[in-house]
Amino acid sequence: MYTLLLALIYIAFISLGLPDSLLGSGWPVMHEELNVPVSFMGIVSMVISGGTILSSLFSDQLTRKLGTRVVTVISVFLTAVALFGFSFSNRFWMLIVFAVPYGLGAGAIDAALNNYVALHYKSRHMSWLHCFWGVGTIVSPFVMGYALTNSTWNNGYRIVGYIQLAIGVLLLATLPVWKVNKKAAVQEQKSLGLIGALKIKGVSFLLIGFFAYCAAEATAMQWASTYFVEVKGISPERAATFASLFYIGITVGRFIGGFITDKLGDRKMILIGTCILTCGIVSLLIPVQSSIVALVGFVVIGFGCAPIYPSIIHSTPKNFGAENSGAIIGVQMASAYVGTTFIPPLFGLLGNLIGFTIMPVYLLVFVAIMICMTELTFRITKNKKEIAGDKQ
Repeated sequence: MYTLLLALIYIAFISLGLPDSLLGSGWPVMHEELNVPVSFMGIVSMVISGGTILSSLFSDQLTRKLGTRVVTVISVFLTAVALFGFSFSNRFWMLIVFAVPYGLGAGAIDAALNNYVALHYKSRHMSWLHCFWGVGTIVSPFVMGYALTNSTWNNGYRIVGYIQLAIGVLLLATLPVWKVNKKAAVQEQKSLGLIGALKIKGVSFLLIGFFAYCAAEATAMQWASTYFVEVKGISPERAATFASLFYIGITVGRFIGGFITDKLGDRKMILIGTCILTCGIVSLLIPVQSSIVALVGFVVIGFGCAPIYPSIIHSTPKNFGAENSGAIIGVQMASAYVGTTFIPPLFGLLGNLIGFTIMPVYLLVFVAIMICMTELTFRITKNKKEIAGDKQ
């Protein structure tokens, strides 16, 4: 039962990753058929992100009332409805309407499952959980590519919608399996809310660090193709292929990381990932026109990113207490989505004004903020535990 539940959680996280790369894959065709500027993708993304931020902030309250399993099932069905809605959309405003449940479903399931795994499973399972998110993001572009080749972009969303629906039915049919961790979940978590979470010493630094990491990751993901085209002078087709290797790097890195993270611990995995990530970014500063060095650099960046996100999440219950983790992880997810929503567009503006060669410097700034803030968080929580131990 324990293994079966873990498999179900992994499948649920594939469902979280599936929609994430669909919009970018289909938009070059979608915007033409919908007769809107290419820049309007940002509007759809902003609406989705707004929904994820909102549902992340309220995920703790929902999870305490309904339980993780119910929130997970509802969220999967909610995103399935949104995907089918996209598949039937023939006007831009229809995308905006269905972007709302799209975002609400994604934010709730993200926060609920991250907290559940952080509480009940070892660090390696958190790493593999996010590896399966990567599987979802890798599968979707192929589905959209197949749909664009053989029919329309609408069918790409429809196919993924059917996959999402099948996952939802599977999770609904296996709801009793979640009882395997019922005894471990007896401890009631506190209802903190945003203000209450921020009052806990160290949480504000953690949120800044997580925001900065997600800002760097999303910037590298979204602007890799443009970097290859504008800075290295390669064709858009090759650039798209090269950029996809970032997703492969992060997915493979999380799979491999799962085998060593329990031995090294979350803090060391964050430090190792940061060192690898920094090496990848620095390689982009090498003054050569060849795209091979940059290609290897982005793969290394993805590989370095791999352990950071899951390790930060998994360390939350240990740093701040299991009773607080639900609320704090919900706020963490919200800070993550703020970073992924606003910082990549800022880079786009700066790139247009100054030049896209600034990408490595831009990334290094956020990586430096991330490692400083996370290390500060670990030191603060360590000191709190030592003081508490002395009082006892």
